[in-house]
Amino acid sequence: MTGQMDDTGGSTGESRAYRDTAQVDLRHGAASPPRQRDTQVVGPPPTGSAVADPVPSPRAIPGDSGPVAAQASEYDQMRAVERHLDEILAAVPEPDPIELAVLDAQGLLCAEEVISSRALPAFDQAALDGYAARAEDLLGATPIAPIELAVVGESVAGAGAPSSIGPGLALKVTAGAMLPAGADVVVPAVWTDQGAVRVGVHADPPAGSYVRRAGDDVAPGDPAVQVGTPIGPAQISLLAAVGRERVLVRPRPRIAVLCAGTELVDVGTAPAPGQIVDVNSYALAAAARDAGAQAYRSGILPSDRRRLTEVLESQLLRSDLVLIAGTFASGGFDMVQEALAELGEMRFGQVTMHPGPAQGFGRLGRDQVPVICVPGEPVAALVSFEVFVRPAIRLMLGKRQLFRRTVQAIAGQPLVSPLGYRQYLHGMVMRHPDGGYVVEPVGDGTEALLARMARANCLIVIDEDVTEVAAGGLVTVMPLLLGG
Repeated sequence: MTGQMDDTGGSTGESRAYRDTAQVDLRHGAASPPRQRDTQVVGPPPTGSAVADPVPSPRAIPGDSGPVAAQASEYDQMRAVERHLDEILAAVPEPDPIELAVLDAQGLLCAEEVISSRALPAFDQAALDGYAARAEDLLGATPIAPIELAVVGESVAGAGAPSSIGPGLALKVTAGAMLPAGADVVVPAVWTDQGAVRVGVHADPPAGSYVRRAGDDVAPGDPAVQVGTPIGPAQISLLAAVGRERVLVRPRPRIAVLCAGTELVDVGTAPAPGQIVDVNSYALAAAARDAGAQAYRSGILPSDRRRLTEVLESQLLRSDLVLIAGTFASGGFDMVQEALAELGEMRFGQVTMHPGPAQGFGRLGRDQVPVICVPGEPVAALVSFEVFVRPAIRLMLGKRQLFRRTVQAIAGQPLVSPLGYRQYLHGMVMRHPDGGYVVEPVGDGTEALLARMARANCLIVIDEDVTEVAAGGLVTVMPLLLGG
């Protein structure tokens, strides 16, 4: 095994209809028997106590039979990953385009067709340093039999005074300088003796060589940058060249990141026994920014009910999407769920994935802002972000490529996965000296430790109908490339 994997894989367009979270190479086996789960729609909140997220089990679990469960006809069975993702992607808004200064538009998609009102270049110019001449005067020139021309002056970039040449004459020019009238070729200086009064030319390039004609790049009325074009350094250069200081773009979606849990304390606080540091709001905000969003880390939700409702309402007003990490009640309602229920319909249920099967989604507030709830365990929270939130952010950005590129890799050791669950294991993928890739899990897949997750450079994806992968078998790998 040699060095870590670089950014590879093809680039294919994604449509709103295609939701496979691994994008390619995931096999879909026969559907496993339906498994009931205690899933509920958060409506008028009954009383209940918080219960930790359940550990995945391939066994069927009886569902609730009360009125809340009856309302949850869509959620009363464990949901497939794609089905939960479909609901999220169908609900996320497409923010209205905004106008930004061209430098601020970097990394975003153009939302207008930019038509040039000027020619690029604006005048005939030399493409490199040399001598402007007439091609017919250079016929037959060779190093052995050079042709001599009289040098009648010099034109440099930025000089606007028009000039002209006639038969047997040449004008010394620099790259970008205005071409004199009558010239139709520029002879590179290295093909001459570089004389100042008379110049010996050692080659006879054809007419048009090393000349940029007015409008060759962009003519007036031509589209300079089209709708949907990612704006990078080259596009910014072109926008500036056609005189655009501002451009209409698809904006970065505003994502509010919050965490729920009475056991949480902020980073600057030393945790007491039973308390843990809030890492999710930092990790998820960083992940959202890496995906291209404008993420706000709002931190830990308050434990006071009135203040909790105020915070949720304010985040719904300022955000295109709200992301909440926490351990929510599976058999009842906790205070956060009750507060969410007052703002709209919020559904919590089990998704056939591990880690992090407990997921929630709804559209809340006056503007029906999407709210995604992910597990509070940090590893499960980041895996859930990769599977559900990152594609939603890229859809809001207008990206065609919603999902990370995947590759097939050889498993370096045996892997196990619970039947009926799509397993996401953190791993290390590397180039194999004989070609292709080899991957090994970081840890044994049962220990959700931050240090091990930080060492990983990929997710190993094992499909729902696979329980074991032998060493040497092929698995789907999703490289976790920054900004990828």
